[in-house]
Amino acid sequence: MAHGTFKVPYPINEQVLSYAPGSLERDELQTMYKKMFNQDPIDVPMYIGSEEIRTSDKRIITPPHDHSKVLGHFNYGDSSHVEAAIDSALKARKEWAAYSYVERASIFLKAADLVAGKYRAKLNASTMLAQSKNCFQAEIDAACELTDFLRFNAYFGQQIMEIQPESAYGIWNRMEYRPLEGFVFAVTPFNFTAIAANLPSCMALMGNVVVWKPADSQVYSAQVLMEIFKEAGVPDGVINMVTVDGPVAGDVVFNHPDFSGLHFTGSTAVFRHLWKTIGENIAKYKTYPRIVGETGGKDFVVAHSSAIPDAVAAGLIRGSFEFQGQKCSAASRAYISRDIWPSVKEKLVSELATLKIGSPEDFGNFINAVIDKRAFDKITSYIDWAKEQDDCEIITGGSYDGSKGYFVDPTVIVTSNPKFRTMVEEIFGPVLTIYVFDSEKFQETLELIDSTSEYALTGAVFAQDRYALSLAKNTLENSAGNFYLNDKPTGAVVGQQPFGGARGSGTNDKAGSVLNLLRWVSPRTIKETLVPIEDYRYPFLG
Repeated sequence: MAHGTFKVPYPINEQVLSYAPGSLERDELQTMYKKMFNQDPIDVPMYIGSEEIRTSDKRIITPPHDHSKVLGHFNYGDSSHVEAAIDSALKARKEWAAYSYVERASIFLKAADLVAGKYRAKLNASTMLAQSKNCFQAEIDAACELTDFLRFNAYFGQQIMEIQPESAYGIWNRMEYRPLEGFVFAVTPFNFTAIAANLPSCMALMGNVVVWKPADSQVYSAQVLMEIFKEAGVPDGVINMVTVDGPVAGDVVFNHPDFSGLHFTGSTAVFRHLWKTIGENIAKYKTYPRIVGETGGKDFVVAHSSAIPDAVAAGLIRGSFEFQGQKCSAASRAYISRDIWPSVKEKLVSELATLKIGSPEDFGNFINAVIDKRAFDKITSYIDWAKEQDDCEIITGGSYDGSKGYFVDPTVIVTSNPKFRTMVEEIFGPVLTIYVFDSEKFQETLELIDSTSEYALTGAVFAQDRYALSLAKNTLENSAGNFYLNDKPTGAVVGQQPFGGARGSGTNDKAGSVLNLLRWVSPRTIKETLVPIEDYRYPFLG
């Protein structure tokens, strides 16, 4: 029992290291990358309770930029392993739920320090190797964003505990923030190591026990995350990592009476299917499950005639092509005012020509490989389709090569059709489609943006005219959960820009804020009457 009232240290965003030539962090990361690339293949287990589970079904781990290289294998499980993970979680629940918030927070604050320090190079290198991120993208994700999630979540959790009701004379009202009753299920994507860690850890911080299914293509760094959690002191059974087929996991999880919550990041179609499944099974559960999801995006940039052309071009390059456009927030459709388009086009084409593409081992490469063959085939099918259309032009890129790694050149399509297929559908790759609009039709273009996509995740407007910024902000009020003025629509920072969108993009529960953590507690109100009455009669009865 904690004897005192304690405050979590006030969080400060982790400093992003530059990895400039000659820097110590550059040398350390390059050495770690080479070491991990050349070491003997590793064997990644499932983590269920205190056990590391290995099976006869070994799945290969290869770098997307060098798919002939075997980094190791991970062990694929079946329904019995999901059942074992649930049993392990429920066994750990009573003790973990009864643990004080201070003790739980201290564990994840230690994890933050391990990520920022001892494990920084290893976690970044694993993200570079198996997710094909360049050193800077790995740094802002695996090292900095994850550190921020862990530190800020601990602080936000304390803020929740401090939200207490008023009390009348003779009464003491209190609010307890209990974990959900049962176990929770975390399903995480390949593209952000930080998201993969945050979804299970933020629920565990609030006292929940977790079954975690990472994406197959993120297992290499997921294994490092489990090392960190264990060293930080997360007890056995609190976070159980299983690597199984999605439908196999779902069949067990969503039919279990103790299922109490889903924390999901992935595709819109999968999330809708899971929601439907939960709804159909609702009578099976002891409690109504919490459902939190962050899904797809068809994120936009709109440039008013008053925008600075060079700023628009720079925002498009970073917003569309960092991490090969494999961000749910990546700019994939842009609307450029006709009067500035020639200047934007000239800058965009000339700057894109300077981007180098290749392995993240070479720190001079801005562009690396897309995650796997399935993604490569999907992305290139859009490019091949566009080449055959009469109402578009590919002004740069359009080439690709999957012989050694899954490399796709940054591709910019300009179309005369505002409902062109690549303006509407999520591609999740380095493909940007631009529609040039008549400068006097800014209002109509804003309405077009709002109606073109089913998604509402991120968006950006570039303008120096303050009236234009205000008009865009108001017209596009429901078009993006994260809205940027004169900046790219990517790169939300924990504690600064809580992240999430609505419509087809998810439940907008804002990862990196107190709002998300509130979803993982079940409050209990306690009223204590200090001196209870001894006569039922009210004064009016006299």
